[in-house]
Amino acid sequence: MSTASRLERAFINAPVLPLSPCNRYVLFSDCHRGVGNASDNFLKNQHLFFAALKHYYQNGYSYIELGDGDELWENRSMENIIEIHSDVFWLFSLFYKKNRLYMLYGNHDIVKRKKHYSAKKCNTYFCTDTQKPQPLFPDLSFHEGLLLRSAGHPEHVIYLTHGHQASLLNSTFWPLSRFFVRFLWRPLENFGILDPTSAAKDYDVKEKTEKKLNQWAVDTDRILITGHTHRPVLHGAGTHYYNTGSCVHPRCITCIEIENCSLTLVKWSMSAKADSTLYVAREVLSGPVQLF
Repeated sequence: MSTASRLERAFINAPVLPLSPCNRYVLFSDCHRGVGNASDNFLKNQHLFFAALKHYYQNGYSYIELGDGDELWENRSMENIIEIHSDVFWLFSLFYKKNRLYMLYGNHDIVKRKKHYSAKKCNTYFCTDTQKPQPLFPDLSFHEGLLLRSAGHPEHVIYLTHGHQASLLNSTFWPLSRFFVRFLWRPLENFGILDPTSAAKDYDVKEKTEKKLNQWAVDTDRILITGHTHRPVLHGAGTHYYNTGSCVHPRCITCIEIENCSLTLVKWSMSAKADSTLYVAREVLSGPVQLF
């Protein structure tokens, strides 16, 4: 099966959300939330993510995660991830209660595509304030693709997916890749040897992956937003392919905001005031780009 076929399959029966000047969405990808150990790449940026998530919740955004939210190749237990990052999942539960939480799966959390996964693994979280389990998002469905469509102009559509479909090893043969990551590359990474199959860590793989994703978007004349490569991409109007970046950059996290049918690439990082007081800063990297 080709890259084009795998991408087309991702959008068969994909949920459709409204796209209008009234709708606000924020797109994150590749958080890779772990279990709090040395290989938990999300850990160093969890305070940035929590601050950003709180901002988007308070300002009426719907949260869309484009896959690889949880690191389930290196770790086996979703329950442990929820326990370690219970503050983040508490905020997720608030989005969920407002019907503003949408989750896609990527290659590193592809097991979420299993039926009733959320009911079994994401039913509750332990609240430190009440010292009791609280509801999380037991009825949430994880999808491979998602569409944002304008009601007034149904031809105006944004296609959302993770982007691993551009790689045979990360899509069709993902169990093999997971085996190598879990038992080979993770231990070797501690010695500075990077996984050569990873689009996030290998520049050549990154380039090839993005080229395939962009080519599909151009060939089909569609607007495609993905994650997977960890490299944020937002060019001017008239382009077809965009990327949210990731939440595991060395000193920042990136995301794409959708408001008034336009895209804005945003970075969240630590900054300092004149009196040396630290705060979490939101910085526009590119945009807004009007799509329609």
